[in-house]
Amino acid sequence: MALPKLVVGITQGDSNGIGYEVIIKSLSDERILDSFTPVIYGSSKLMGFYRKTVHNIGPMDINVIQSAADAKQKKINLVNCLPDNIYAEPGQSTPDSAKAAIKSLEMAVKDLKDGQIDVLVTAPINKRAMNAEGFSNTGHTEYLQREFGVDDVTMIMVSSRLKIGVVTGHIPLREVSKSLTKDSILGKLRIMKSSLERDFGVNDPKIAVLGLNPHCGDGGLLGDEEQNIILPAVQEAQAEGIQAFGPYSPDGFFGLGNYTRFDATLAMYHDQGLAPFKAIAFSDGVNFTAGLPIVRTSPDHGTAYEMAGRDEADPRSMMSAIYTAIDIFRKRLQYDTLQEGRLNKR
Repeated sequence: MALPKLVVGITQGDSNGIGYEVIIKSLSDERILDSFTPVIYGSSKLMGFYRKTVHNIGPMDINVIQSAADAKQKKINLVNCLPDNIYAEPGQSTPDSAKAAIKSLEMAVKDLKDGQIDVLVTAPINKRAMNAEGFSNTGHTEYLQREFGVDDVTMIMVSSRLKIGVVTGHIPLREVSKSLTKDSILGKLRIMKSSLERDFGVNDPKIAVLGLNPHCGDGGLLGDEEQNIILPAVQEAQAEGIQAFGPYSPDGFFGLGNYTRFDATLAMYHDQGLAPFKAIAFSDGVNFTAGLPIVRTSPDHGTAYEMAGRDEADPRSMMSAIYTAIDIFRKRLQYDTLQEGRLNKR
């Protein structure tokens, strides 16, 4: 049986970064339109500008529409949701590019809620610039958590080689230790177990948990969070039936390749997880928000202003984000159908 062709909503991100370039490159082969129907939220004017900066690809048939409801299959659809007077300033952080990123995101989320698109893929944004324009969130993850009324979510970095979640996300490093609690770690482990089973088809997943301090605190000499917070969280997770193990010292854990023995890893803070992830899987890595009722992914890189408008951006992470979103959506359907079937048999 043929799988349904999904409608993939794609936000433009910051219009002065590499968002348009990686979107254009990702959709440049018309054969990709056999797999899904893309709907870009942005500007036909900006699309035209950046299309001229990308070389060695053929013509692109852009279907400019006012609503995702008008999207056509076998076309690259673009919801023209930005002012006509917008213009590109590649490599520059500007108020207009931040406002454009906000508008693109808001329109896409509205259509996602209304069922006009099936999944959401977000191009990179400049968080600081958006906050200066009234975007009161520290990133996509926090915005989507609020918009969909979810108590907790987990950012999971995904690749074919490893998956890494984080307990604390976009907060200053000085606030990490006081933000860690047994309950916060346990909550992330619950979300990760559920997501690995429902979104990735992993049965009874094994999750490694990293420590916080050098050498996992060295028995309390270098810190006691491992003894007082992290280990109790792991033990309680195990009592709930979650296959959680650790804490492990991050340097040896990644240096010796121990991450390959687990289905996923839970890091205590942003860079503890994302630094090794990007060192191992930067080119095709994907940022996935677990715990939401909808599917949202993003490439694992930022706006890369230094590359904008130069035809230098690598589209592989954006392509991976698109296909990962589609895979997760279908895995959820399969999982939910199976669970419903089991309930009906009782």
